[in-house]
Amino acid sequence: MPPAQHYRGTNVDHLERTKREFGCQAAGFAASAAITDSELTKRFTDAIAADLTMSVLDVACGPGIVAAALAAVTRHVTALDLTPEMLAKARDRCAKAKLRNVTFHEGTATDLPFPDSSFDLAVTRLSIHHFVEPHTVLGEMRRVLKPGGILAVADIVSSEDAGKSALHNAIEVLRDPSHVRMLPASELESLIRDAGLEIEKQDTWDAPREFEEWAAIVANRERVDPLRVIMNALAQAGEDAGIGLSLSGAEIVFFHRWHIAVARKS
Repeated sequence: MPPAQHYRGTNVDHLERTKREFGCQAAGFAASAAITDSELTKRFTDAIAADLTMSVLDVACGPGIVAAALAAVTRHVTALDLTPEMLAKARDRCAKAKLRNVTFHEGTATDLPFPDSSFDLAVTRLSIHHFVEPHTVLGEMRRVLKPGGILAVADIVSSEDAGKSALHNAIEVLRDPSHVRMLPASELESLIRDAGLEIEKQDTWDAPREFEEWAAIVANRERVDPLRVIMNALAQAGEDAGIGLSLSGAEIVFFHRWHIAVARKS
């Protein structure tokens, strides 16, 4: 069997898996109340404090939630995603909001199709855990930033306890095989610093989730039904997987721990 091909730090098989998964998930992801929550988006945009002078790159833009929010307060937004179906959702969102200062690109975050020092601000939300080599992505984002430019990352993080982190990530992979690894916050911070960026602001908080709502996004009963059994058993056994996994009556509940880091390129 020939060795796996690589594309600037990302296994091609994983890229195709991610593209396929999010092609299927685009509708559910774009409509998810937990993903589109306006307070969640505001928390991210407030941390960035963008203004009308800025040109912005939104890496792995998904259905355009952050791109649309930033387009309303910046000069221009470039929205990039691997998945055509997600880009279609992003275009629709921006069109409905009558935002004409957004352009869309299909491409991979590990090899950004933009010259050095192109943007004042580079952001990515809910994407780091899908990258095989997140340091490559952060390096690319730094490359396309102008000197003094700002990088903002928001992602769900796992427990600092290695065992609980591994269990949490196993659960996520069973739901969505394009998932690679939710990092502990300390590791995400280290990656940002190692990319040559100085962290200026951070925030962490827990957002409650319900199993059925979370599982419905992937819309795949072959995965969801056995995963429901596994998570129910873990909750009954008192294993919280570092995400507060428990039962509320008959409902499986947990939280996702969000972490935002805003950093600057020197």
